[in-house]
Amino acid sequence: MNAQTYRRRVAELLKTMNGADTAWIIRPENRRYLSGFQADDTQFAESSGSLLINKRASILVTDSRYTDEANAEAPTFEVRTISRDFAEDFPQFVRELKAKNLGFEEGYLTWGLYQEVSGALKGTSPAVGLVPLEGVVEGMRSVKDPSEIRALEISAEMISRILDQVISELAPDMTEKEVAWRIEDLARESGAEGLSFPSIVASGPHSAMPHATPSDRKLREHEPIVLDTGVRVNGYRSDITRTIFLGEPEARFREIYNIVRQAQLAAVSVIRPGMESTDVDAVARDVIKNAGYGEYFGHSLGHGVGLAAHEQPRLAPRRPVRLEEGMVVTVEPGIYLPGKGGVRLEEMLVIEESGSRTLTQSDFFYDFGSA
Repeated sequence: MNAQTYRRRVAELLKTMNGADTAWIIRPENRRYLSGFQADDTQFAESSGSLLINKRASILVTDSRYTDEANAEAPTFEVRTISRDFAEDFPQFVRELKAKNLGFEEGYLTWGLYQEVSGALKGTSPAVGLVPLEGVVEGMRSVKDPSEIRALEISAEMISRILDQVISELAPDMTEKEVAWRIEDLARESGAEGLSFPSIVASGPHSAMPHATPSDRKLREHEPIVLDTGVRVNGYRSDITRTIFLGEPEARFREIYNIVRQAQLAAVSVIRPGMESTDVDAVARDVIKNAGYGEYFGHSLGHGVGLAAHEQPRLAPRRPVRLEEGMVVTVEPGIYLPGKGGVRLEEMLVIEESGSRTLTQSDFFYDFGSA
């Protein structure tokens, strides 16, 4: 991303501040989106930096561990280094910007840090109030610009190649953990910064748990094996899921696989700008419900993907969002039979002017005919 991109994003933020005159940004994905500063937080309660943004200035507040990195990666921001404790120095930076109402990220700020900072700001003259930004930056991030879409294409292409190779290597008696480790090894060999999230490898009865953790369970023939994974490239993440069988699956799994695939294709075929997210979810959900498996599809149909693995918009039964050109979403219906196994299939799409384009490129799908 170039400096002009970050200046444009900051200008857009300043138009939508929800009553705040200054924005305080600490979420790592939002910091990077607005400034280019790439440092991750080592833990949720310890931030590697904050952005303070208003019409007067754009400041990146960090400590000495990150000062050089911040100067190199965020040239459109003035970098300020904390010399004492964050709660001691932070009010001074806020005063310099003459802030009156400081907008904070209510979905990310910890209660402890909120208490610490709000107490310190009450002692400033004049006192500074804290008001929630209500997901303003997350809303901006939901629509990707061409450079972001290209980054997501590269990430999706990489994980598609990796997953195809892993699928070709699957064999009975491999453990779920071994498969997960193989995905991670290939991701590093391919040049990824890391995984989008810990890979899900779930076989047999474990595949009935949508977010199962890889275990020492060995793969077996005829059982479903759910592989859900992604990589991070230049900060942007991918997300793909395939369900694989070693040998011929049981009739019930052939049946639910066909239903899930039909639901996925039906949803993909209708996605377009101007459509409500809830309507897309309903298209897939109705296919599964009409086949008699509605109670076994409990999660939302999909979610946005970008600097975070899960972001806006959500394709879910509630809280409709009007889809826009440039949004990148997943479509991942599933059917899960408790104690027996499950099937999930996931593609990653970019919404374009007349519909959508699939970014994930693995063609590993079954056609079981009439199961």
